[in-house]
Amino acid sequence: MLDLALKGSKRYWGWLVLLLVIIGAGFGAYVVQAVEGLTITGLSRDVSWGFYIAQLTFLVGVAASAVMLVLPYYLHHYKTFGRITILGEFLAIGAVTMCLLFVIVDLGKPERLMNVILHPTPNSVLFWDMVVLNVYLFLNLIIGWCTLECERKDVPPPAWVKPLIYLSIPWAVSIHTVTAFLYAGLPGRGFWLTAIMAPRFLVSAFAAGPAVLILLSMLVRKISKFDPGKEAIQTLSKIVTYCIILHLFFFGLECFTVFYSNMPSHMSHIIYLYFGYHGFNTMVPFMWTALICGLTAIGMLIVPKWRQNEKLLAIACVLVFICTYIDKGMGMMAGGFVPNPLHEITEYLPTGLELTISAGVYALGILIVTVLYKVALTIKEERGE
Repeated sequence: MLDLALKGSKRYWGWLVLLLVIIGAGFGAYVVQAVEGLTITGLSRDVSWGFYIAQLTFLVGVAASAVMLVLPYYLHHYKTFGRITILGEFLAIGAVTMCLLFVIVDLGKPERLMNVILHPTPNSVLFWDMVVLNVYLFLNLIIGWCTLECERKDVPPPAWVKPLIYLSIPWAVSIHTVTAFLYAGLPGRGFWLTAIMAPRFLVSAFAAGPAVLILLSMLVRKISKFDPGKEAIQTLSKIVTYCIILHLFFFGLECFTVFYSNMPSHMSHIIYLYFGYHGFNTMVPFMWTALICGLTAIGMLIVPKWRQNEKLLAIACVLVFICTYIDKGMGMMAGGFVPNPLHEITEYLPTGLELTISAGVYALGILIVTVLYKVALTIKEERGE
């Protein structure tokens, strides 16, 4: 079916060329990093994870969001999601691919990745993160491709696909849970040392992922003849509404626990993020932007009449994206590392080369999603959907 991706308009090919140019620039920056090492980044002794791992944290949530379509459609036979489920599965493929690439670029030398395979350590959460991410990638690739091919041939999917579909549901939860354990399992980092870390990751994932999918569905409807369905988009918008509320509610629970209990080692991280700490305030404008975007999105989504207005819904989804991207990305990184356990301040900002490499990774992920969507949409249009 990949031959379907080789047919398209000038606009389609122009978009692919643009992505390839960005990928080339990112690869060039990565070659510099491979030669000179991670010294070209803004990382330091005190901040050992930065922009790369922040993207991993966010994108794992986007990938996990596919379960919000798969579970209602396959387990509860919610047929409204029938037209849009494939879009969620293909989005997950692109997102997981980017997650794995961000891990590789964060290692500095790509051959270090082989240490996880050649010297497996099952007692390490990082080992299990590698396992769940790769398995989830192949599950979505096999399920999405097989069901789409059967749809093209107008035949039912083979029986062996159904167990894989059922397996992908808990597996989607596992990829974000295990990633959360990477943080919560570090007792020296007060900001991350909380049992609610995994639930926070999951609700933010089920807010951001469907928000991205809503925006993609609107875009698909605009540039193609395929309509994912207004009811499907509205159902997703309700999921986004509940989950962004829970996302901010869980953050409020953290603040209550930390400040009411008066735990200095934990309070300092939140104070640094939102008010600055001893004159260091790099993250303050970003975190308040995230909080204001989240609260504004809730105000727009909670009113049914506004939520049903797709122009307002699109704006709300963008605000949800900004809120979760900042809070769960750089906010999570900076909050965990600054200040360090000795209450020393070493702030972090990504360098130009880091941003260029990250742009290249995003461009590759978007290229994968574009090609997969082109195949899916072509088949949907052939079937008159």
